[in-house]
Amino acid sequence: MEEKAKTGGYEVDEMLELAGLSTRLLAGIMDGILQVIALVLAVMLVGLVWGDSAEFLLQFAALTVPIGYNWYFWTRRNGQTPGKFALGIQVVKADGSPISDIDAVIRAIGYQVSSLACGLGYIWAIFDKNNQTWHDKLARTYVVRRQGERHTVQV
Repeated sequence: MEEKAKTGGYEVDEMLELAGLSTRLLAGIMDGILQVIALVLAVMLVGLVWGDSAEFLLQFAALTVPIGYNWYFWTRRNGQTPGKFALGIQVVKADGSPISDIDAVIRAIGYQVSSLACGLGYIWAIFDKNNQTWHDKLARTYVVRRQGERHTVQV
């Protein structure tokens, strides 16, 4: 299903195919596994270097690893985390352009907001006409299929 993303009452010039919710969920699960691995490695490193006195650093790592992971891939890897890359989807601004560093940090922090109230911010996408979650709305982003990544079957 192709839709024009709407922002502030105007439509963007480029037609973007929105990513499906099941595709987004699967990409999120894949990225979640990778983030847990990165977090475990960071915790082990902090524990080895600073020992038991590193409680603050461990909490800091728990916050910054997911934000850093997402920021890096969204801004330095064409809006695609490894999970999004594997499934042919990417995060873009409403006009189809790449997201900025600030957009990426807002969106990554917005994940925490979307998790509030038992994940209501994620569930919101089911009812939103553009499949946007709360963190998408905060950062003014969309998750779309990559250009040329249309999945077709020849019969």
